[in-house]
Amino acid sequence: MSRSDYPITTRPSDRLKGFDDLPNDAFVRQPVVETLFCCSAATVWRRVKDRKIPSPHKISDRVTGWNVGELRAAIATKLGHKE
Repeated sequence: MSRSDYPITTRPSDRLKGFDDLPNDAFVRQPVVETLFCCSAATVWRRVKDRKIPSPHKISDRVTGWNVGELRAAIATKLGHKE
C-alpha cells in the first residue's frame, strides 16, 4: 500500500475552520490547539506545564478540551496585544 492509498486526515487548515466564529465559552480539542500554536502534541503538553498555553478542562470522563476564550487571550499575549 503506498502512502497515497491512505485516507487524508484532517488538514491543519480544516482544524481551524470556524474557530473565529466560536464563542469564548466554547471548547476545542487538542488537534486545534496544536494547529493554533504550530506545535506537536508533546509540545502542547510541555507548554501547558510551562504555562505558555492554558490548561485544558475536563469536560467528561474521557474528554478534555481547551476554552476558546483562554486560548485567544494566550495568543493575544504572545503577540503582544492587550485585550
